[in-house]
Amino acid sequence: MLDRLAPVLFVLLWSTGWLVAKFAVAHAEPLTFMAARHALAAIAFTLLCLAVGARWPRERSAIFHGMMSGIFLHGLYLAGVWWAIGQGVPAGLSGIIAGLQPLLTALAAPFLIGERLRPLQKIGIVLGFAGILIAISPQLLDTVERGLVGLGLPVLVNLAAMFSVTYGTLYQKRNLQQGNLLAIAVLQFIGAFIVTLPLALIFEDLRFDWTGEAMFAMAWSVFGISMGAVGLLLYLIRRGQVSRAASLIYLMPPVVAVEALFLFGEPLTPPMIVGTIIVVAGVYMVNRKAQTKAAGIEPAA
Repeated sequence: MLDRLAPVLFVLLWSTGWLVAKFAVAHAEPLTFMAARHALAAIAFTLLCLAVGARWPRERSAIFHGMMSGIFLHGLYLAGVWWAIGQGVPAGLSGIIAGLQPLLTALAAPFLIGERLRPLQKIGIVLGFAGILIAISPQLLDTVERGLVGLGLPVLVNLAAMFSVTYGTLYQKRNLQQGNLLAIAVLQFIGAFIVTLPLALIFEDLRFDWTGEAMFAMAWSVFGISMGAVGLLLYLIRRGQVSRAASLIYLMPPVVAVEALFLFGEPLTPPMIVGTIIVVAGVYMVNRKAQTKAAGIEPAA
């Protein structure tokens, strides 16, 4: 049952990160918010581990891999994306950059972890990226018309963040196939905190205004996203191909658009609707192997 529900729940929970950011950036500096979020997530996961009696890794290598994966998968990735958006990188351009992750994962997986995609899955990866381009084409054209003067460094940081999460996903698959996922999550958020806190101290004034909206954004970021969505992502990476897990990122912009329609009244544009249909088709093609495997047609990857 969880194998079927996990992708849907992951997409729904992870997509809310963009909406939370809309509330959070008005009340806290991005790196400060992320450092606090990682620290609280590490504490929350630790308490959960103690409550369920999770087995902690004893080998130094396992501890090292857990923290390193967190540095790339959460720390550098989220710090880079939030900082870049805070510096003015448009959401449409950020969405295109995020859409490069499944493509890069599919290209790098054969070399780093020996994972190969079937032809239909490769087509699905490319189709999903095409759908993203169509879905956010109005924002992208607007960005081109207004130009990107002064955004060279933030765009490069956003790109670096995308490379970081891609490598972190592959690193997780290669080095953390064993061990309790809850304990691994603790180590990952400790690693993310270790790398994010110095960045906040160097580049920010540690502003957090402690308003109700700020507290709500933090609470949801910790429990809904860091614990819920990230826990599901770790589960998906362990259970299947990283390319299939990464392909779910394609669904984020369309799902965020639908959520924004109900929460903020933002209209759905025809390109978004057409692009969403294409994205869903692409993700289905990439993940079809998981469905046939569940039916007993294909062996485990």
